[in-house]
Amino acid sequence: MAYRPKDTQERILHRLKIARGHLNKVIRMIEEDCYCIDVLHQMQAVGSAISETEGVVLENHLRTCALDSIRKGKQEEAIKEIMTVFKKNK
Repeated sequence: MAYRPKDTQERILHRLKIARGHLNKVIRMIEEDCYCIDVLHQMQAVGSAISETEGVVLENHLRTCALDSIRKGKQEEAIKEIMTVFKKNK
């Protein structure tokens, strides 16, 4: 596992817990048959929280693992690995 400074790990966990809280609220809203638009707004909050977490994880990866690979002369592998993740999201 890659080195991740404690403050980065704490940031990631904090953001994931926020996402979990939003998701729990969506589940409760569905169970309570809440207004669809309100549910959609809450679902957008889940997506935003996950997206923000992805940014923190990506930044950490670039600053640690990818940078280490580039320093070892493995820049093509590092770029390909990152691009593979983003191509999966399309």
